[in-house]
Amino acid sequence: MALCFVSDYSSNHTVGMALSDSDRGVRLIAENGIRSLWIRAGTPSQRHRLRKVMSQIQGNSLDSALKDADALIVDAPWYSEAYNQRAQVFFKRQNFERSLRDNHQTLEINPYHFPAAISMGQCYLRQGENVMALDSFRRALRLNPNLESIRTQITYLERQLEEM
Repeated sequence: MALCFVSDYSSNHTVGMALSDSDRGVRLIAENGIRSLWIRAGTPSQRHRLRKVMSQIQGNSLDSALKDADALIVDAPWYSEAYNQRAQVFFKRQNFERSLRDNHQTLEINPYHFPAAISMGQCYLRQGENVMALDSFRRALRLNPNLESIRTQITYLERQLEEM
């Protein structure tokens, strides 16, 4: 628990592994805290810029969020959360190809980023690519077995694909 709240991104692997721990309590602590690690990557200035992008997305200022996310990625191309936030902008704009690309990059940099896998599944669903969506949701569930809504989505898609 302490790693989630005081450590930095260097603890990502340890906390990421805890997402699939046999103890449900450990899994829940990891799930609730790992996002803090992701946001605490980078310099104070980069973290401030990321929070600004997140706020812009929340306020639906998508043009500003995209411009600022682009600049942050140029400055810190290793910052997975910057790609994830830009993917959210593209998703809200219904540019699913670009969102998929940024979510894929997020997962390349941070292999524990289960929200990026979920977002990829959502993009594929909107494109009618149910098999790819199922693969993405399964990946998210492997990363974080606590995702009950994703487990339900997987069951639904499996049934739907069986009926075809």
